[in-house]
Amino acid sequence: MNNFINTLNELDQEMILFLNGLGSPFWDGFWQFITNKWTAFPLYALLCWLCYKKHSLKQFLAILLCIAVMIALTDQLSNLFKIQFHRLRPCHNPLINGRLRFTHCGGQFGYFSAHAANTFALACFLGNIFKHFYPKMLLWLLLWASIVSYSRIYLGVHYPLDVLTGLSIGILFGYGMYIFYKRIIIKKIK
Repeated sequence: MNNFINTLNELDQEMILFLNGLGSPFWDGFWQFITNKWTAFPLYALLCWLCYKKHSLKQFLAILLCIAVMIALTDQLSNLFKIQFHRLRPCHNPLINGRLRFTHCGGQFGYFSAHAANTFALACFLGNIFKHFYPKMLLWLLLWASIVSYSRIYLGVHYPLDVLTGLSIGILFGYGMYIFYKRIIIKKIK
């Protein structure tokens, strides 16, 4: 088992060095902008407005509550994993941090990416909520979540495996919350 984990870590390190090395100073500012949590505020405001416009007040408030619970769960699960696994972020890993082209470092530990988990959970949940009104919304939101998630690799903050784990957990929680909303919440508020 240790050989498998070591091989996985080595592969992850090679992948981040390759992907991080693809960057250029021209794009650095763009990816810093994308990774900033406040950058998406206009998107969140638009999504809130669309939710309010397409749903009753009770449904709108229920959707907001579901989002708050879902993001709290994905975010706190990410924090729990970071504490339990103690996996150094690439930018803090002395084996590779000197070889990274560009870094924008966060806390010391990084398994798994809360950015990826939160954005994919939101994309999956709202994409399904809106699928009857805006059929392509899910695809657009998943593209947005992918771009935000990639920014974490570009900036040397997360390994690709951190992002893939966050993506998987985000989709699981987002779709799970959508099912909960459709099967339980909607029946209670109608």
